Amino acid sequence: MRRIAGIVLAVLLIGGVVAAVVAGRQGDGKGTATKTVRGVIGSEKSDFFADPDVVKALAAKGYTVKTEASGSWAMEDLDLKGYDFAFPSSSAPADTLAEKYHARQPLPRPFYSPLVVVAHRSAAQVLAANGLAVLDGKGKGTLKMAAYLDAARHNRTWQQLNGAKAHGELTGTLYITSTDPETSNSGALYLAAASYVANGGRVVASDADVRKTAPLLHKLVSVQGAQQPSSDSVFRDFISGAGNPLVCLYESQVVSLLAEQHGSDDLVVLYPDTTVNSDHTIVPLDDAGRELGELLSTDPTLRRLAVRHGFRPQGDSAEFVKATADRAAYLNQTLTGVRQAPVPTSTVLHDMARRARG
Repeated sequence: MRRIAGIVLAVLLIGGVVAAVVAGRQGDGKGTATKTVRGVIGSEKSDFFADPDVVKALAAKGYTVKTEASGSWAMEDLDLKGYDFAFPSSSAPADTLAEKYHARQPLPRPFYSPLVVVAHRSAAQVLAANGLAVLDGKGKGTLKMAAYLDAARHNRTWQQLNGAKAHGELTGTLYITSTDPETSNSGALYLAAASYVANGGRVVASDADVRKTAPLLHKLVSVQGAQQPSSDSVFRDFISGAGNPLVCLYESQVVSLLAEQHGSDDLVVLYPDTTVNSDHTIVPLDDAGRELGELLSTDPTLRRLAVRHGFRPQGDSAEFVKATADRAAYLNQTLTGVRQAPVPTSTVLHDMARRARG
């Protein structure tokens, strides 16, 4: 009987250990299991979602996010079946996608970034000497949009500007490099800001407004020749010293660069006195997509990481100001003296872009 009892006890003990191991593994699976969420994003957010700290923060909340990059306007032509969300770079393409896929309003808008113009120092100094810009210290300033558009309207060249002859790299027509407005959000928003100024401080809202502003917008685009499909490409060219000395892109890209390089002797960030914000807007295609959008909007860790990548979290400017204090020499942290222009509807923007491209 003792032997039988010992055998039974041994079996029970072994069974208990096995059960505990299995339960432990199952418990570990639950603790580390994540919900995989797939989305199409604007290319300027690729580094954010690839950041190991962002991946870790999302996993801690139960999410693995897999993304593919696309031009924000090009998303309208994609088949998004099987995706959980789209994440274009502004509200106009997001609203179009939301209508197409019957996404419930309101759409999550976790963060935003204003358009800026980056300039090589020599170019910024010449612009300032000719009344097209005002410099505020060594690394930042304000671009006078009306004066710049007047110069573009009259086909002014660098050689016609006082002080340009001292800089051999400043030759040819004066213009700002932007992205293709038919596929890229930053290019479309550049036209939105320019058209607002050209239309007398009124948003372009009618066919008459489009016709009125079309000749100038066509000049802004046609002088550039072939345009890049994304702001990442034009920014890389600018940093490498290739291409045009004036480039329109997102402030977030500059903030992110400065975080890595801690300044640049040949970089001046010009904030147009009339600009537009790029409201990064999530279009939830299902419940998982909406949960992700709300998480990005509210989670303190993810908001802090968004600032690391240069984005301004919605609802609290102090977060951005505090986190970028070490880069204040290049940034207009509170956007003082910067007017935010309304963005035309998606239909109007498409029409403007088509006419601008000719």
